[in-house]
Amino acid sequence: MAHPNGKKRLLVLASTFPARLDDGVPAFVYDIAEQEAEDFEVTVLTPRVPGAATRETMGAVTVIRFPYFPRRWEDLADGAILDNLRARRSRWLQVVPLLIGQMRAIRREVARSRPDAIHAHWVIPQGMSAVLVAPSVPLLVTTHGGDIYALNNAIFGRIKRRVLRTAKAVTTVNAEMISRLEEWGVDEAKLSLLPMGVPLDQAAEAKAGAVQVPGRLLVVGRLVEKKGIGVLLDALRNNVDAEGWSLVIVGDGPIRAELEAASAGLPVEFRGQQSREEVLGEMAAASVLVLPSVSAASGDQEGLPVVLLEAAAMGSAIVASDLPGINEALTNEKNGLLVPQRDAAALGRALTRLLGDTTLRERLGAAALERADDYSLARIGAGYRAVVAGISSPGMPNHVD
Repeated sequence: MAHPNGKKRLLVLASTFPARLDDGVPAFVYDIAEQEAEDFEVTVLTPRVPGAATRETMGAVTVIRFPYFPRRWEDLADGAILDNLRARRSRWLQVVPLLIGQMRAIRREVARSRPDAIHAHWVIPQGMSAVLVAPSVPLLVTTHGGDIYALNNAIFGRIKRRVLRTAKAVTTVNAEMISRLEEWGVDEAKLSLLPMGVPLDQAAEAKAGAVQVPGRLLVVGRLVEKKGIGVLLDALRNNVDAEGWSLVIVGDGPIRAELEAASAGLPVEFRGQQSREEVLGEMAAASVLVLPSVSAASGDQEGLPVVLLEAAAMGSAIVASDLPGINEALTNEKNGLLVPQRDAAALGRALTRLLGDTTLRERLGAAALERADDYSLARIGAGYRAVVAGISSPGMPNHVD
């Protein structure tokens, strides 16, 4: 059904979404929704989080946050759901209410606005909820990593396969996940490789006139196991042969106290969660961006970290773990250094090289900047608009090449 402005309606479902654009919560869902809003009337439906408005307009997007638990304890969706559950087991009491609240909110919004398509970020819970309560609305599911790599017991496996079979289109952020989805029986014709995008103009603006701090290492991310920061601290303590380095860690999360204890005696500063503008400023000041990602004990791992793409757009020298997605954006020795995950010795050697070689840092950073063009928000957004158009308009293809 067309809106009075002539655009079709798109309902976007997410469980991680900023309360404010400057609050430091990853904004990749918002970024893609803003791109989709060029062609569609976009409403984002997401769980309520502390301090956020129940309904508001953010840029070109309408945001509705649904309640699901008494407000005093309602924090399951404040950050990453899986990590929040691991951090405090009592949050499991919020799981069923969140699912019920989400399904009620979807049913209510579908009846009110009659969207032409739904874009669900993450197979579980958003894709599952859409399949259960709005089966007649064409569905695009975007997988990000944790929803594919983790939650793979028999029950969740069956749920995920049903959602993916039902969806009209499926996008994912790296080629290894495409292969995995094909192994699960997802029709190749409805699969598209579409990572998240980065606003190159914001990166360029932050870089202009910035003063780099010699020896400054930077990590940005939620403080959880899969970010591998414990491995980095081990490497810095025992395997880096360089003088004058320091490490800044931007982000917060359930293992912060554990990491602070592990960093005792090292020149490490924890700066907590920061806005995107502040993060880009930290990147501009750093000599090396480090992504020591690992596969967590639960099976969870990165799909393609947005912070990697932001660092590439800044022209940063990057050292990262050799994992799917990361090794599709970076080529070892060409536009970054890749090391085996959980290998503190190899990570230490790579950091020692970068800290001691200005020419190498500049060469890798320039090549990373060139690679970032492939992940520009404008280019990725056009891909998502094409997929949504395909499922909301009969006869059009459901995927992009």
